[in-house]
Amino acid sequence: MTRSLTSTDDEFQRSADPYRAELLAHCYRMLGSVHEAEDLVQETYLKAWRGYGAFEGRSSIRTWLYRIATNACLSALEGRDRRPLPVGLSGDRGDPAVEPVERSEVPWLEPIPDAMLDPASVVTARESVRLAFIAALQYLPARQRAVLVLRDVLKLPAAEVAEMLDTTTAAVNSALQRAHAQLASATPTPDDVVEPTAARQRELLDRFVAAFEAKDIPAIVAVFTEDAIMQMPPFPQWYQGGEAIARLVDTWCPAHRDDLRLVPIHGNGQPGFASYIRGSAIGGADRSFVPWKVELLELDERGVRQTVSFFDKSLFAVFGLPAQL
Repeated sequence: MTRSLTSTDDEFQRSADPYRAELLAHCYRMLGSVHEAEDLVQETYLKAWRGYGAFEGRSSIRTWLYRIATNACLSALEGRDRRPLPVGLSGDRGDPAVEPVERSEVPWLEPIPDAMLDPASVVTARESVRLAFIAALQYLPARQRAVLVLRDVLKLPAAEVAEMLDTTTAAVNSALQRAHAQLASATPTPDDVVEPTAARQRELLDRFVAAFEAKDIPAIVAVFTEDAIMQMPPFPQWYQGGEAIARLVDTWCPAHRDDLRLVPIHGNGQPGFASYIRGSAIGGADRSFVPWKVELLELDERGVRQTVSFFDKSLFAVFGLPAQL
């Protein structure tokens, strides 16, 4: 008996919708852009809905959706430049005495809010969504990237991945080996980072807010580790060390004391802040606070070891933040 369109739609929705968040995480790992990942998930569900009547159930619907999503990502990545962070774009540190100059033509890596991710990705597989890992994935050719994510993150069998990518198990294993070799020099090992305790993390975040809202330069130096790195897409320059970071803020940040408000956020399994700046500090007449940047932090027991500030104001809506304070 032929099912009605309504019953087919209902069945598809019940079967496919539970995987939407994890598919978004998958597309984000592949593309490095939350905006493009959302578009590709929509494309995946449209293709799946159109083809659902021919779905024969030889694999699970989850595997079928991942196959559609992965191949949509591979098509989207054809001829594309990778999405870098400043450290991956240039080997040279910025001079905090020289005004940073942005490069808006570069397709920069974007952050993703934790609220948009599959909770399991954030809690049990946090390393697979951290900015450092997503940035490292950008160094891989698209098919190697797909193999690594499908095998190492999703733990799919090599034979299943081979079927998804229309290739052989031997080719999948070879691609995974090459991907591991490429990533070995680009990602930190677990021994490199000592996670702070919850109490220490709260203390560091409170100190970070107090230092930046007061533009307290000695406090800014103190909250960073000696080897800390600051990156600020779309500015290609990057800065290392608490002293250099504080000097950059002191020299070029337009905010004065009490011109910033930092709102806590979480993205890529990391803590961070949305910074609002007083309009009058950037040439406006209004003294209310307007969006300025979204920032994610990496912490260890010593202090803030990395900060990435994204000066893309469209991210405020992505993170569900108000347009004004």
